[in-house]
Amino acid sequence: QVQLVESGGGLVQAGDSLRLSCGPSGRTFATYPMGWFRQAPGKEREFVAAISWNGGNTDYADSVKGRFTISRDNAKNTVYLQMNSLKPEDTAVYYCAASTIPRSGVVRDPRGYGDWGQGTQVTVSS
Repeated sequence: QVQLVESGGGLVQAGDSLRLSCGPSGRTFATYPMGWFRQAPGKEREFVAAISWNGGNTDYADSVKGRFTISRDNAKNTVYLQMNSLKPEDTAVYYCAASTIPRSGVVRDPRGYGDWGQGTQVTVSS
């Protein structure tokens, strides 16, 4: 089982940027699609962004499209989420996840992910 570790969260002001990183502490996930999800207090976990196993395809939630960018560096076994123009409504715990199907495309459904990180808190003040 892949163990994922997120980092890069913090407290920022509206309009600021953050870059989240996700790297495994176990085996490589370089052949798996990866995703970012978030969960705000009192809300269900929601899809944020996904990237195919080779980085050739990406997908974003409408709420973050144009502001967030997902990328990966398979040589470093790391996936990133660059978040620009942050808004208070982006406040949530952000989770990275590895898909269960290797060498496949982007996945929006959280049920398609088998390994999750512990999450990193992002707080955006107005």
